[in-house]
This record gives sequence, structure tokens and C-alpha cells, in this order.
Amino acid sequence: MPEDRKELPKERCQNPYDPHCMSSLKHWGEPLPLKDKTETTKEAVVDCGWGRLIFGQTFSSHNRLAKEICKEKPGYRDIAMYMREPHVVISYAPQELFMDPSLTYRLDFQDYRDNRLRVEGVSIRPVRPDDNETAINAIYQAWGMVPNHKGFYTEAQKKSPVHVLVAEDLNRKSIVGAVTGVDHVKAFNDPDNGSSLWALAVDNQCRIPGVGETLVRELILHFIEQGRRFLDLSVMHTNKEAKALYDNLGFKQVPVYCIKNKNSINEPLFTGPEPQEQVNIYAGILIEEARRRGINVEILDGKNGYFKLTLGGRSIVCRESLSELTTAVAMSRCDDKAVTMRILQKARLNTPGQIVVTEAADFESFLDSHGSVVVKPAQGEQGQGVFVDLRTKEAVAEAINKASSLCEKVIIEEYVRGEDLRIIVIDDEVVAAAVRRPATVCGTGQHTIQQLIEKQSRRRAKATRGESTIPLDEETVRCVEGEGYSLDQILPKDRTLPVRKTANLHTGGTIHDVTAELNTKLIRAAITGARALDIPVVGFDFLVPTVQGEDYVIIEANERPGLANHEPQPTAEKFINLLFPQTRQVTQ
Repeated sequence: MPEDRKELPKERCQNPYDPHCMSSLKHWGEPLPLKDKTETTKEAVVDCGWGRLIFGQTFSSHNRLAKEICKEKPGYRDIAMYMREPHVVISYAPQELFMDPSLTYRLDFQDYRDNRLRVEGVSIRPVRPDDNETAINAIYQAWGMVPNHKGFYTEAQKKSPVHVLVAEDLNRKSIVGAVTGVDHVKAFNDPDNGSSLWALAVDNQCRIPGVGETLVRELILHFIEQGRRFLDLSVMHTNKEAKALYDNLGFKQVPVYCIKNKNSINEPLFTGPEPQEQVNIYAGILIEEARRRGINVEILDGKNGYFKLTLGGRSIVCRESLSELTTAVAMSRCDDKAVTMRILQKARLNTPGQIVVTEAADFESFLDSHGSVVVKPAQGEQGQGVFVDLRTKEAVAEAINKASSLCEKVIIEEYVRGEDLRIIVIDDEVVAAAVRRPATVCGTGQHTIQQLIEKQSRRRAKATRGESTIPLDEETVRCVEGEGYSLDQILPKDRTLPVRKTANLHTGGTIHDVTAELNTKLIRAAITGARALDIPVVGFDFLVPTVQGEDYVIIEANERPGLANHEPQPTAEKFINLLFPQTRQVTQ
């Protein structure tokens, strides 16, 4: 334990500009009391990457503070904090500013007990200039948070009040979490000797528990070693999990408030309550974008994702990303996988060999010709009834029997190895592409494979709001047994085991954005396919050796692709642009 931790000052807040310092309100209007002769910086503002942190107590008037908050740049999220009378500040710009519905929590270091969480395989360290800035920002964007501007992490290494910590997965050599701390003494010679925590985020596909708590504890220790007295943070009032974490660490709520700008990023915070009927994430992302543009939303059937959008005299009914702009003919072409393949083949696009199971069909010859096949129902979604990499006549016959229970028409298809690539086309434009990888588990040397699957399934469900889970069904058992294991065996430490053959999100697959890496030939193939099917919104499933190469086959077309799976790509924006082109933003 550092020596200076034993000598932390015991006096309480002496700053009359601090709204939670009730004992000194009688001194309001007097000069700011300083602990030394160093003068407090006036009108202090700190660049935090995602926006500016504005210290309200350093401004001489409410009007000047309101003007400073209104200087926010497009695409940023500025936050003003520690003003004594936030309602008066807002009165100077009521159309531009609002009170943020977040809660402020404070940890007094005198009360902190360092029960440090040990997380194996993860290193917590300061960010380095050579760290992958894009990868860190992707973590924030996946949670709907504002990414840091280009070059911010390099600037943070210089003499700055900002201290960024990252969590690195030592096995994968990748960053899986980050947190930003601000030293108030370095920012404006804070007489209260404080600090604050911002932008805590962990990769929503991280398989290692406890990363977020570890980042917070390491930031606390950093500021204790710097001699600071407390750590503040702001958390959304609805974020129950975050509040539980901070309560467990000893944080206490304090009456400190934040002011923000009424911008598109903050719009959900000041536009009023969401529609009462719940919808899934695929409908939700589109509803949020429509409301942001002032389009009226009526939930018709929340359980099944039906809603109606109305603007002026135009109304369009949607079921998630399937709208009335998609004709019944186009939908039927995608609904039958055999029909889809024939249309794509006529458009001279690459597809795998395929036959429809009939009494006359010779599937044994087809299997002998290709060596390995896929059996799936001609109609269906979410990977149901799909059996992959079948190599024996017995396995194929059994799969046909099971697939036929879901759909009378069953397809046998050539099994093609490669990356599972989903490409989204909206209005003849490729707007997103992602590689989907099958569910895997990593051994601990202590848990059975079934326990690991159940744990990973819970994490995937949490990260996708219940949309992604790993089923413990016959296909999972077959995949595990194909690797030489059984569900009740303990998987050796650090052994990675695939537990599904398909990369479908609904069966536990993970999604990794590759839009910027996509070969132009793949882009052209996807657009050609959409035009051949005559469909305005479609998700194509490709199998490719690499997304940078030209080789591919298209195995399916989805008329109702999950657009929420492709954030931070602008899928929702492009969808609403298609439906209501008059609401397009000039910057898009």
C-alpha cells in the first residue's frame, strides 16, 4: 500500500461552489477557498475524447457557462458539471440545454477498501500511442457511446489531466475494455483535490468476467497514489447493473448534476418516454432513429416487431427491417432458398451446388460428389433445422428426416468452407458487412463443457438483449462429440472448443464488422443480387476464404435482416432514408 494513502486528508469539502457541500452554503459568493496559494483555473474545460468536460464551478456567471456549453462541436457530447444552480444555467439557453437524467456517485478514498479483483489473462495498463484506436472506439460504439476523436489517445499520453486505462486480453492480444479518468487538480488546481471517472466500457463479446470492476479499481488506485481525495462518476439512473457495481465498491450518491446539449446523440434523454409496448432490438433500433427525426411511431404488435411510421401524409408499416416497400413477390423469392439460388444463378452469381430432396433425387450420388453437405429446410430462419458438414449417408438421412418436420421442402447443399459473411444492401447500396463466427467456449480446467456453454450463453444473451443464446440441442452435442469430447467432460485450461458449426447469431455466434475491408467484387455481387431479387432491403449470407479476396458463394438471402447486429454502421439511418427520404440529414 502506498505510504501517502495513510495520510489522506480527513477534512470534508470546503468548496462553497460544490452543491453537495451543504455546510458551506453560507459562504456562497465569497472567493473560492484554496488549500494553497495556487489560483484556481478560470473557466476550466478538459477534452475527454468523446467531448468536453466543463467544470461549472470555475465560471464566473451562469450566462458565460451556458454560452460555453453551447459551443459543442457536431458529433461530440459535452458535459457540464458541478454548477450550483443548474436550472438557472439552463434558463439562459432553454432551447439548447437540458438537465441530464444521470446520477452522480462519489467514492471517498478514506472509506475505500482495496479488495482487488484478480482476473486471469487480463492486463490493466495505461493506453499507449500504438494501441488500436479503432478497436477501442468499436467497443464504445457497440454500446451506443460516443467514440473518441482521432489522435485522442496519443494526446492523452502527454502532460494532461486525462488518464486512460485499457484492459488487454493477453491470450488474444486485443483490448477488451477501457476507462477514462480526469485529474481535477491538473485540470484546474481543484482545491477539493478531486478526480472523476468517465467512459467505462467492456467489449460486449468479451468472455472474461470482472473486467469492468478491475478497470474501476485500478483507476481508483491510480488517483490514490496521486494523492487525490475522492472519485466522482456519472451514471444513467436506469443503469441498474452499473449502480450495483458502484454500490459494491463503496460509492455514495451525491447531489451533483450535469447539463448537456439537445443534440441527436442525447435525444433519447429529452424527447420523453419511449412507447410503452416493448419491442425487440431489431425493431427498436429503427424506432429510435425514426423518433429522432420527428417521425411518429405506433407500435402495432410489439411482440412480433410490427410498427407503423407516419410523417405528414405518408405512413409505412414495418416488421423490423421488412417494410411495405418489399413486395410479396420479392419476399417469396427470399423465403424459398431453392428459388433464391435459381434467381442468383441466372444473375451469374456464384452459388453452391444444391438439390431439392424428392423421391427421385439421388442424394447419395450428390454426397459422393461433394464429400460433405449441408441439409436445411427450404423455408426457415435463425438457423433452425440446419445441419452442417454431414459426411455419411446415415447422417444425411437423419438430418433430412428432422428438417422435414419443419418444412416439407428440404434442400441438400454442397458444404463450402470459409468465413461466414453477412452483407446488408439497402436501396442498392452496401451499408454494412460483418463476419459471423460460430460459438466457442474456452476451458478453465475446472468447468465441464456444458457449464462453459451455459455461462457463455448467458453472456451472449446479456450482450444481445436475449437474442443470442447457445442451445444445448442435438447439433451442439454432435459438434462437441465431433471434437472428441462430451458435455460432461472438463475442458482443459485455455483450450478453445467450437460448439456450433453455423455462425448464426441466434445460436450463439459472434459478429465482427468488416465493412471497410470488403473487396469491391463482393460489394458488386451483393448489389447485383439485390437487383435480381428486386428487393430494397436484404441481407446476403456469403461464404468467403477472406473478405479481402474475390472468391465467394452466396448461400442465402434474408428479406428481414437484423440491422441492430451491424452497429456502428449506419444501417438504421439508411433504412429510414429509404422510407422517408425527405428526412435525410445533409451530412449523410
